Amino acid sequence: MKILITGSAGFIGFNLANALLKKNHLVYGIDNFDNYYSKKFKIERNKILKKFKNFKFDKIDITKKQELNKYFKNKNFEAVFHFAAQAGVLYSVKNPNKYKKVNIEGFKNLLENLKNKDIKKIYYASSSSVYGDHKKFPLKENLILKPKNIYAISKVKNEQLANKYPNKKTFICGLRFFTVYGEWGRPDMFIFKLLNSYKKNKIFLLNNSGNHYRDFTYINDVVKILIKLLHVKKFNHKVINICSSRPIKIKSIINFFIKKYNFSKIVNVKKNKIEVIKTFGSNHNINKIVKFKRYTNFYRGLNNTIKWYLNNKIFKY
Repeated sequence: MKILITGSAGFIGFNLANALLKKNHLVYGIDNFDNYYSKKFKIERNKILKKFKNFKFDKIDITKKQELNKYFKNKNFEAVFHFAAQAGVLYSVKNPNKYKKVNIEGFKNLLENLKNKDIKKIYYASSSSVYGDHKKFPLKENLILKPKNIYAISKVKNEQLANKYPNKKTFICGLRFFTVYGEWGRPDMFIFKLLNSYKKNKIFLLNNSGNHYRDFTYINDVVKILIKLLHVKKFNHKVINICSSRPIKIKSIINFFIKKYNFSKIVNVKKNKIEVIKTFGSNHNINKIVKFKRYTNFYRGLNNTIKWYLNNKIFKY
């Protein structure tokens, strides 16, 4: 299958591309190597992918309309996975305009190029952030959305844009990811920030004293689900939770880490108002669609991630 992955040097894009290449799919990747976090990290991911003869990469910025138009001029794909976006909830306070430009305008540019192509399936990254704060769990896809920050708002806007996609012959699917973690993960996220503090013996600031919950979903499970989705029969625009449906209290992870590594440089700080207290999604729909049931135990996935991080001598976060 001929597949395009935008944001192929990013966390999820890289891991999916790597798995698809091993299955002998022809994978095209585009990325702009944005400096939101270390470019070196993305370059190293890309080096791994470029070892495959069936991988074709171009440095493309989806916000540059003419550049994107030129890229698509003589290309067609059977499936597209769109992961190129500005990530990070906290960063959205500092630079809200970047989320409008990359996540909204960039997605518009992509859809504009795809609408006249003979593409069977488009998958795009949404987020659990679209739900905001709720009191009833697990969170189901038909709930009213309550985005609390510009990052979440940009993802809601993506879902609205996808819902208006004019080519009704294309199966288009929004992926509401819940706190994906694992090997090659983003260094701006909780687990890697904690590991970085431990490795450098620096103070770790613990938001809300760890009294919040996240529905952590292991990257290997995410990749398996996405590959299974490639074989799902066509249906109109659909948005699906991608989650383990097993929320973990952050304080529990901290206690596990302290006990295992005797790391005590942890300072509690007040809750950040733009972050939600709890994410806990229902995975009923995705399990039914792709027949996926065996989610990785969180602490097994965490141990795999820690082992990978501590044994990796290349990167300095």
